[in-house]
Amino acid sequence: MSNTCFKCGKSEVMTEFCSDCLLGTSKIENNFKYHSPKEGQPKKYEDIREKAKELAYLIDELCPNSREKSVAMTELETAVMWANASIARN
Repeated sequence: MSNTCFKCGKSEVMTEFCSDCLLGTSKIENNFKYHSPKEGQPKKYEDIREKAKELAYLIDELCPNSREKSVAMTELETAVMWANASIARN
C-alpha cells in the first residue's frame, strides 16, 4: 500500500509523509555543513568563550573536586559549543 505525502504531494510513500518531509532535509543540511565565519561572528564566539572561562574558574574555585564538578565543567563546555553552533547556523 502506498500513500501520497501530505506535505509535498510526492506519491508512492510508505507513511503519510515522505522521508524528505519527515526529516526536514534543509535543517539536516544546515546542521551538518561547514559554516564559515561571517562578519562579527568571531567576536561573538570569543565573548562567549571568555564569559564561560570566567564561570569555569569560579566553579573550579568554589566547588570541591567531585563528579558533580566534573559534570558542571563538561556541561559548560557543551553550552559554549551549542551557543557557538547557534551563531554559526543562524
